[in-house]
Formats: sequence, structure tokens, C-alpha cells
Amino acid sequence: MGSSSSSKLGSSDRTNPGASDCSDPGVSDCSDLGASIWTNYNGVLYPADRPLLTADSRGFRYGDGIFETLFVRRGGIRLAGYHFERLVAGMGVLDMDVPAGFVERLGGEVLALCEANGSFVAGAARVRLAVFRGESSFVGPVDRRANYIIQSLPLELKEGDGVSLGVYPDGRKACDALSNLKSANYLLYILAAQYARKQGLDDCLVLNSQGRLADSTIANLFYIRDSVFYTPPLSEGGVAGVMRRHLLDALPRVGYAVVEKPVSSGDLLEADEVFLTNAIRGIIPVRSFQGRGYDCRLAGVVGEKMMGLSAGS
Repeated sequence: MGSSSSSKLGSSDRTNPGASDCSDPGVSDCSDLGASIWTNYNGVLYPADRPLLTADSRGFRYGDGIFETLFVRRGGIRLAGYHFERLVAGMGVLDMDVPAGFVERLGGEVLALCEANGSFVAGAARVRLAVFRGESSFVGPVDRRANYIIQSLPLELKEGDGVSLGVYPDGRKACDALSNLKSANYLLYILAAQYARKQGLDDCLVLNSQGRLADSTIANLFYIRDSVFYTPPLSEGGVAGVMRRHLLDALPRVGYAVVEKPVSSGDLLEADEVFLTNAIRGIIPVRSFQGRGYDCRLAGVVGEKMMGLSAGS
């Protein structure tokens, strides 16, 4: 790859990049205000429209990777510690090497890419950080080195009156060592998001192998009943969301009880309020679920407090 079309940021250039796509399935909660100019591949900036993927990439062929979706302001990455802890833990599950200083380098490169792309024109940026394996055969020795691609876009969140939810009926999520990963293998969530659109819904909840609620295509699930907050434990198969983790820590500090328990559709129909959480939007009120309407006043109030506590994290 020639130096005339790249800009060095940090680590040395490698061949064999993995799959990367800046638009995650089901994300309809923000407006991208411009196009990326640059993409960071293993510490080197390349024009965003330059192909970086080979057909033999394990990230492309097998979904052999994980990713983080980051909310970034000029001051830094929101909940950065949680994001990078999850990333390193996921790399361990996938048996990838974590070089010394890897996390610190990634953090600096995320901010540098946002500046290079002018991603703060709206005041904030949405960043996708994908970590994946390069080329090796399915049956041969596996390369443990991590490749990465970072993409950034300016972000403007849309204000709304809440989302409508359904349940995806045609797939189940396992409850195992892989279920909490933010995995590059996103097929179940893609199909659930497509189903939601066909049904005229904003999002769909995904069931686990026991027929209980795990999470949604883009977020973790919470509900409120009698001022107590409930969410499925990670043993129920949901992604280990960073905003979910933040709420579990912060809610008790502002006087609210929070309980992790298995959740059924019936629990939501009897709830006072329902909301979703993710790293970009924070708290997402649910307007309706299977014909049941909600007025998420408490979730809105608590959301403002939580975002204040997460600022600068």
C-alpha cells in the first residue's frame, strides 16, 4: 500500500485486513452528517473509499472478530474504560494477542481519526472500532495477531417520543461463553432488525434458548415496576453492554434499586415503564410493546442523571 495514499498514525502497516462496515444493523437512531474521509487500518490512515479487504480475511469469511461502537466528544470517549475492558476480554475469548500498550494506542487513534475526518462538526462522533483476525485457513494454524479498523462519522442524535418494540420469532440466542460478545457475527440481529422493519416496528427483542428475552438488535433491555429497575442478567444471553454496566453501577448511587432477573414478555406487559440502553443514545424510552403503551417519565429523569454521571468517563 503506497505512502502516497496513506498517512501513518502508529503501528506498522500489515496486509490482510478484515471486514468492516460503518453502519451497524438496526441503527436508525442517529443521523450521519457527512462522509468519512479517512479510515484507520492498523494505525495507518487510508482514504475511506479505498478497498482494504481481501477475500481470505477470517473477519470476512467467518465473522472472526468483535467490535465496539463508541460515542466520542472532543474531550474523549464516553465510558472508555468499560469499552476497552470489554474489548480486551473479548479478544481473550477469541484467543487473540493483546500487545503491550494496545488499548492506549487505540484510544489515541480513535480521537486522532475523528479530528482528521472533521467528525465533531455536530459536536459528537460515532466511531466503529472493529478488531479481527487476518488471513489464515480454517483448519491450519491460526494467527493470533489482532488487526483493526477504525471508522468515524459526525453524529447528531434524533429526539423522539420513544420506540416501538416487538419480539423476533424465528431465531434464538444461545447462553454460552460467546453470547455476551459484541461479535462480528451479527446474523441473528440482522434478521431481527429486518423483521422489525417489515412489521413497522422500530426494533425487536431477541429470545434466548429458553424463550426468555435477551436483548434487542441494538441495545440492552430494562423495565421499571414500582420504582424498581429490572434487567436480564448476562447469563440470559444478552451482549455485555457498556451503558447497561454503567446503569447497574450508577442507579444505586442515586437511590434506585436495580435487580438482575430473567425477563419474559409478560414482565414487560405488566411493567410501568420499559427502556433500552446503548452506548450511543444512552437511555432509549420504549413507547409500545405488543400493543401495550408506556409513559417513560421516570426513565427520562433517570436518564439525564445517568448521562451526567457518565460524562468524562
